[in-house]
Amino acid sequence: MWRYRWWGLLAAWIGGVVLAAVVMLIPDKYEARARVFVDTQSVLKPLMQGLAVPTNVEQQVAILSRTLISRPNVEKLIRMADLDLDVKTREQREVLIDDLIKRLQVTGAGRDDLFVLTFKDTNPERAKRVVQALVSIFVESGLGDKRKDSDEARRFIEEQIKSYETKLADAENRLKEFKLKNLALFGDSGKDAVSQIGDLTAKLNQAKLELREVQNSRDALKRQLAGEDPVFLPDSGQASAGSISIPEIDGRIDAMKKQLDALLQRYTDQHPDVVGTRRVIEQLELQKKQEVESRRKSGGMSGSLGANPVYQQLKLSLSEAEANVASLQTRVAEYEARLGAMRGSQRMLPEMEAEFAQLNRDYEINKKNYESLVSRREAANMSVEMDASSGVAEFRLIDPPSVPSKPAAPNRALLMPASGLVSLAIGLLVAFLVFQVRPVFFDGRTLRDVTGLPVLGVVTMIDSPVRAKRERMQSIYFAGGLLLLVGVFALMTAVLALRAFGL
Repeated sequence: MWRYRWWGLLAAWIGGVVLAAVVMLIPDKYEARARVFVDTQSVLKPLMQGLAVPTNVEQQVAILSRTLISRPNVEKLIRMADLDLDVKTREQREVLIDDLIKRLQVTGAGRDDLFVLTFKDTNPERAKRVVQALVSIFVESGLGDKRKDSDEARRFIEEQIKSYETKLADAENRLKEFKLKNLALFGDSGKDAVSQIGDLTAKLNQAKLELREVQNSRDALKRQLAGEDPVFLPDSGQASAGSISIPEIDGRIDAMKKQLDALLQRYTDQHPDVVGTRRVIEQLELQKKQEVESRRKSGGMSGSLGANPVYQQLKLSLSEAEANVASLQTRVAEYEARLGAMRGSQRMLPEMEAEFAQLNRDYEINKKNYESLVSRREAANMSVEMDASSGVAEFRLIDPPSVPSKPAAPNRALLMPASGLVSLAIGLLVAFLVFQVRPVFFDGRTLRDVTGLPVLGVVTMIDSPVRAKRERMQSIYFAGGLLLLVGVFALMTAVLALRAFGL
């Protein structure tokens, strides 16, 4: 390679000149930048916790910063910054969009809520317009997307609420129709058939027990009454059947009327006890009328029952006992009829109870979902109102878009020495390649090793003083050319460094 050093030095000079020219001809690029602070803290957040839908604003802002440089936003930025004035074809527009996506940058500045927006361009005013438009898109995207998401969420919830309102109304109607259709089995208390049968059985047993008690009391009164004699008083003349007193019948009628008054205070006219009591009263009045007519015909009305008070009291008690027996017999008959009808329809109970359980389950599910959706709608409305009052996030422009007077790129003070090193590398490479093309042997042993042939002899050249002097001068010239190349690059690097520091 030393033999072909002049080829390498020439290539280094040519490469150095070309590289230096390229470095100097690279256009200057100015970097416009802006810093934006996103305040995600709000006083209302801890106060409304549990009432409003929580919003992870920090995550939304982080995602927004990563997805800000998207194709729709870049197209909007081109229109806002008037970058499409010189664009004539669709291909040019696509190239412009791809170039902007590569050169736009949004980075965090040490904190998650502080962002730096940068853009480099050969025109400083254009770079500033692009960054200003990017800041506007950043702020508008943060607010607009949140409002859009809130509106879509509320619209979806409203649609679901309307759907569940219809489902809930249908479920309520089916449940109501089923209850009305099977009111006799399910009753108005909401109990199932088994519970109703148990209640009816208990009431029937209680009524039978009361009936036996009253019958025993009546029989005891009859036995007591058999030991007392009535007293007849003189007849005071003919009288109507209603004014004639028959103690055993009148007492029973009075007792039944008192019992009817008590029943009417608790039940309606259609209650079985009320109907039965009135029927007993009508039968007693008819019996009294027949007794009066019978006594008139037989002449037994010449006197009226009178003055033995014990006899009269026993008669009155017996009448009340007879009335109670009749009332309880009516109640027992009614309960037995109800219980028989209920037991007769027991075969349908399992199917009806299963259908009722299914209808009730569907109703409860629809009701639960409806109430949950209504509560979520209220929470969403409250969240939107809270965001409207406090803001989703406050965007503060810390540093407005600005462009420094000095270009940000290229760094010629760094590129120039790098170009010098590359030119030296080019020179070494050229010398190596020439040696590979035109190899030379400098001793006999190398020649013998390469060719494999015996070397018979070597002719040694002895340098003359003139030739040695010429070789020394050539070495000096070569070193001077090499040092001059290095010095030129060093001088240009120093000049560029001084310009970079403003000196």
